[in-house]
Amino acid sequence: MPARAVPPRDDTDAVDAVWQSSPPGSLYDYIRVASFSLDGDGRIDQWSARAAQFFGVPAERALGRDPVNAFAPEHVRERAHARLAEILDGREWTGLVPYRDASGGQGLAEVYVMPADHGALCIAVDVATLRQIETDLAASQAVFGQSPMGFVLFDTSLRLIRVNDRFATVFGREAEENHGRGPHDFLSRVEADRLSAALRQVLETGEAVLDMPLVGTVPGDPGRRRWSMSLYRLHSGTGRPIGVAGLAMDVTGRQRAEREAAHARRNLALLNEAGARIGTSLDLETTARELLDVAVPHFCDIASVDLYQALLSGAEDLTGTTDGSGDVRRVAFASSVSDAPIAMAGDDDDVADGPVAVGAVHRYRFSSASARALRTAQPQVIDGDGGPDLGGTLVQSTLVVPMVARDTVLGLVQFSRAKGSEPFVDRDRMLAEELAARAAVFIDNARLYRREHERALILQRSLLPPDDPEAAGLDIACRYLPGSMETEVGGDWFDVIELPGHRTALVVGDVMGRGLRAAVAMGELRTAVRTLAALDLEPAEVLGALDEVANGLGSPNQGRTRRAKDRGGADLSEVYLATCIYVVYDAVTRRCTIANAGHLPPVVVESGESPLLLEVPRGVPLGVGGEPFEEIEVELNEGALLALYTDGLVESRNHPLDEGLDAFRDSLAGPPRPLEDICDHVLATLDTAHGEDDIALLMARIRGLPAEQVGDWTLEPRPTSVARARELAREQLLSWELGDLVDTTELLVSELVTNALRHGYGDIRLRLLLDRTLVCEVWDSALVQPRRRRARDTDEGGRGLQLVTMLSESWGSRRTHRGKTVWFELALPGEQSHSSGPSVDELLSMF
Repeated sequence: MPARAVPPRDDTDAVDAVWQSSPPGSLYDYIRVASFSLDGDGRIDQWSARAAQFFGVPAERALGRDPVNAFAPEHVRERAHARLAEILDGREWTGLVPYRDASGGQGLAEVYVMPADHGALCIAVDVATLRQIETDLAASQAVFGQSPMGFVLFDTSLRLIRVNDRFATVFGREAEENHGRGPHDFLSRVEADRLSAALRQVLETGEAVLDMPLVGTVPGDPGRRRWSMSLYRLHSGTGRPIGVAGLAMDVTGRQRAEREAAHARRNLALLNEAGARIGTSLDLETTARELLDVAVPHFCDIASVDLYQALLSGAEDLTGTTDGSGDVRRVAFASSVSDAPIAMAGDDDDVADGPVAVGAVHRYRFSSASARALRTAQPQVIDGDGGPDLGGTLVQSTLVVPMVARDTVLGLVQFSRAKGSEPFVDRDRMLAEELAARAAVFIDNARLYRREHERALILQRSLLPPDDPEAAGLDIACRYLPGSMETEVGGDWFDVIELPGHRTALVVGDVMGRGLRAAVAMGELRTAVRTLAALDLEPAEVLGALDEVANGLGSPNQGRTRRAKDRGGADLSEVYLATCIYVVYDAVTRRCTIANAGHLPPVVVESGESPLLLEVPRGVPLGVGGEPFEEIEVELNEGALLALYTDGLVESRNHPLDEGLDAFRDSLAGPPRPLEDICDHVLATLDTAHGEDDIALLMARIRGLPAEQVGDWTLEPRPTSVARARELAREQLLSWELGDLVDTTELLVSELVTNALRHGYGDIRLRLLLDRTLVCEVWDSALVQPRRRRARDTDEGGRGLQLVTMLSESWGSRRTHRGKTVWFELALPGEQSHSSGPSVDELLSMF
């Protein structure tokens, strides 16, 4: 019996196995064996079929022959005859005998000779085949005894017939004791049924089953073990199935490693997704929601983000929150297990108010894990024994991770897993820290950007005119919409500037670029425009001077002329370009003088007509230089609408400029409406929510000065014209019921007309204008501008302009096409005056 072979389990099995017909196939299928018998003379008298196959000699040729002479080589025949004689004398013999078959081939056979009555019985076995079987058995014994894997052999009844020591050791039994056991004896019912089905499948189909997973327990180890089993069918030499062999490998450790690798791959995928999805905008709340979108449900079941209230309110210093007790606001919450808010770990003890809602401001208890995380900037783990820190009944494990960027704690994020999920381990903590750190950097960037954006926006708004600017002869309405947070602050601006003679300058411009620099450049250009407008220059001259200013912005050589810079070589400073349209409206004539520097043309809407784009000279943008600016003059009817705007109103990536201009004109069509309603309608109708650029819109409705509020006379250049001017002024003021201003007006008019006679030439024009103030203008043909000076005690004259300065609200002079105009302005009775009038000492100081 081979080693480790096990006899039948009991006597009944042995008895049942006797006297039964065995199916074909046995050990004799694997070895060459032959039997024959000798008579008393040593001749062959019986020759079996196996003997004929073994020696290659049929029975009819073998019977009656001497076996030594027939099969033994010649050089051993003498010794063979001697042995044969001993056998015939009744002596049993076993030995190796060389033989020669019918083809002449030689071999070595182990012959068993047993004496019998009147002869002997001989059995021959081929030695070569026998030695191969012995080698295979030894190899099989070595594999079974030394393999670290479990080998099992099942018979056709799915019972174990042999196991190796490894299998026996794992299941706590001796190898012999496993004989006759089935799958249900060492596996759970479910796993045993699976293995039995696989064994039957292999027996019936002959197809091997590879790496079949099995789960079970072993004696002495309560943990679950995992095996991988491969099954294949065993056959006899004739091909008959005789059982199933199984090779089992304990893969518990390998599967653990595979799980770790799967976790690592999942974490890398999560970090890759976080890199793609977190930080797509410069909005704090959006970034917090993006973090939770990545984490839930792939990393946790519930999550929330709390940021310091001081951070959200734009505070510069966050050091007051270092003890972890500062106010925090919940900016984001996500859950895959409940649609309603859930109490998170470390939330306030007072649960009567329910869970903290998104947008609510709260604070953590000083002793809570969340407060510790904020104080120490270290993550805190709260498991099932977390006591009051573990919120609700759904949560079994929570990671509280502070959000730290640039050594500053911005807030914290809580990752929670519901009961039934795996608790957090060290690898989860490291992943949570990485996610929080990435989000914190983006949130801090958004915070810094929001701060800079708000500063630039405050600067820009501070440089714009008030929401309800006033102008003589015009109804004004304006709108300014900043771009989105992502597009930064732009350089759009508008302005309404009152000019002498009831004239108004309307300005709209756009500095190319974004950010604080564009806002600062806009402020410098707006200041320059107001300064140039105060000089009462023509619109084309204003843009020409403004072009020089724009060319010098941002340059270390600021203040030098363009020619000087050209002579000095290349200037590597930043180039500022801007478009601008400058319109001067005269309320008396209802005429607009327009100059353009690369800006979009204004839109005019006359009563009962379709809106149209004015054809104005295009001009080059400010800062380009080298080209003069042109101007045109347009007369508008009473009630006409003039609209100035920037490109952000009519142009975006969603549609071309022409479509935007058409839509703008369509929005202005329709029956007359209040200007404020028209502005709101335009912004609601057009695509102004794209946020790609800021938008400036300035609308003015023409309200010309009525003829009865204008007094205009021409005087001859002679001394008597001074008295005539006083008389005309008195009559006009009395007709306007402005008797309180008669004396002052007469005095000042006489001074200006006298100066026109002394220092000018040609006819003198006197004009009185009544609107919100009283304006008096004296025109002459001289180009020399008056200059106020302090008269010496010995001077007889030189005190007229000082008197005008003291008695009027304001005064000035401007050039005209045919000379100059000197004017002064007086506040109407009942209106608040900027000047309280000259004192006695001031009047005496003039003499």
